[in-house]
Amino acid sequence: MTATIDTGDTGGPAGEANRLRRNSLGVGAVTFLVVSAAAPLTAVAGGVPLSMLMGNGAGIPGTFLVVTALLLVFAVGYVAMARHVANAGAFYAYTARGLGGNLGGAAALIAILSYNCMQIGVFGLFGAATSGLFAGWGLDLPWWVWCFVGIALVGVLGYRRVDLSAKILTVLVLLEYLVVLVVDAAILFKGGDAGLSLAPFTPTQMLSGSPAIGLLFCFAAFIGFEATTIYSEEAREPARTVPRATYISVLIIGLFYMFTSWLMANGAGVDKLVPTLQGLKDPTTFLFGLSDRYVGPLLTQLMNILFVSSLFAGVTAFHNGVARYFYVAGRERLLPEALGVTHPRFQSPHVGSLVQTAIAVLVIALFAATGQDPVLALFSWLTNVGTLGIIVLMALTSASVVAFFTRNPSLEPNALKAKVLPTVAGLALLFIIFQIVTNFGNLSGASGVLGWFLPSLVLIAAVVGYLLAVALKGRDAAAFARLGSQQF
Repeated sequence: MTATIDTGDTGGPAGEANRLRRNSLGVGAVTFLVVSAAAPLTAVAGGVPLSMLMGNGAGIPGTFLVVTALLLVFAVGYVAMARHVANAGAFYAYTARGLGGNLGGAAALIAILSYNCMQIGVFGLFGAATSGLFAGWGLDLPWWVWCFVGIALVGVLGYRRVDLSAKILTVLVLLEYLVVLVVDAAILFKGGDAGLSLAPFTPTQMLSGSPAIGLLFCFAAFIGFEATTIYSEEAREPARTVPRATYISVLIIGLFYMFTSWLMANGAGVDKLVPTLQGLKDPTTFLFGLSDRYVGPLLTQLMNILFVSSLFAGVTAFHNGVARYFYVAGRERLLPEALGVTHPRFQSPHVGSLVQTAIAVLVIALFAATGQDPVLALFSWLTNVGTLGIIVLMALTSASVVAFFTRNPSLEPNALKAKVLPTVAGLALLFIIFQIVTNFGNLSGASGVLGWFLPSLVLIAAVVGYLLAVALKGRDAAAFARLGSQQF
């Protein structure tokens, strides 16, 4: 008996001239594009100290180990499906092929909301950090001015060929890792504050304080790794490139965070860590203080510059993701078809890039005009909404993997990859979604009406996307059937 392969590869309205640039990205390029979205220096300088202070203190390294393992479990089903569905819509495409077009439409709008929130939210921190950096050099400008400068630069990169962005991000990410690894090496060879301790990996430390908050911070630090599949249409041999880049990204990010947070805890002293953080006016200066103590002020000054470049790399990577989701949604007629075109020369999703740029300008202008804080409001509120949305997409994708391979068992006969591990990952992700929703106020600093309205944006986006898919089915059943289809 021959199984029917449900990839939806039925063609589409886009011709060869209206496609993303083929064979332009190898494993290394895709890896650096997604690792840059995770913004490693931003995470260890900003996210890790906050997770230690608000979460489970010195237990954060052990928590990173748990989260890395969970994401590797998720990645098994994720990359198994990536071998059979190559579409720049990624989460949206997988949901459409696995759970149907209506839920695919919901996933598309959640993705567009989430990556916009991540990109624009990180711009808030970028504006604040850049303003502080240049103020120290005598050029004192408001945070929003630097945001607009950054938006213009990112817009140019997004408009042009994707391999240009990849080359720039590769350099920036390598420098980020290098500067942090210098601090890591100094703490390691000097033995930390009072000798190196493995206590951060013990259950006692991992379950101390608020472990749920620590778990959520650690999970948020990985956001961006999942974008490997967004570049599947532009990758060389996507059936091999995307899975390899996904596993490599998870391992690089996870091991780096785990190792660095362990040395940060030992650098301050495991028992002194939380009191030290509590004594800081700004906990995000913690890593820079360790740099001063263990290496010297010259490296700290370089780190301040690279912190800004880390944020720039992050917003560039998220911009690329949003542009491709806009492009796919337009190409497949879920959104206006004008979005679904590529540049005749660069073969980039230039219209989607321009739309995302316009949205970023409008949102940042709104926050600036109303006097909102770029970090406590713009960054905190939007990145937490984005994190919630992306984890919802990951849960939908886990369910989609199970459904897809249940209909097409011959594509992946290994039940562990096709059903068991995706189910385990999906259940774990549902638990994390519950924790984010119930702790959203504590995580984001949003209180009152905002505390429930902001996370509800994900639900609103899902409803809008679902209705758009229903409308598409009514006016063009063939286009609806192609949602999330294979693109080779």
